[in-house]
Amino acid sequence: MENYIFETIRQTRKNFIKLIETSTIEELNEVPAGFNNNMIWNFGHIIVSQQLLCYKLAGLNPTVDPQYILSYQKGTKPEKFIGAEEINKLKELMLNTIDELAADLSNDVFVNYHAFTTSYGVELKSTTEAIHFFPIHDAFHYGCASSIKKAINNK
Repeated sequence: MENYIFETIRQTRKNFIKLIETSTIEELNEVPAGFNNNMIWNFGHIIVSQQLLCYKLAGLNPTVDPQYILSYQKGTKPEKFIGAEEINKLKELMLNTIDELAADLSNDVFVNYHAFTTSYGVELKSTTEAIHFFPIHDAFHYGCASSIKKAINNK
């Protein structure tokens, strides 16, 4: 079951990478009318959410640079133009963080967990439950980014 969950997460993230790669840097940074964020914020947000829900709630340090957490965690919004260098780093983290998570899960590094109820209304009581939540969370934000892309292309 775990392999299936990780493959589902990876596939959604590969789809999201393709969306990013078929968009201009300007499109990635644009916040269209009616939206409060942009494609690249949604992209960074799923990386950071995985780090916070799996590592931080387990009492471990997130493995990504703290600047990403400050920029993309829940409650933030796009505040600056994101250039090619950061976009490329986020693309790298998109899959690497999942591979790292799978390895850490296999190595039993997640011992403790502080239960948390998501804004989706789902209570997470373990890192494994957080991992099972990610296909829903990631697909939601991929859908948001896809809607932003459509809004930009239809204006």
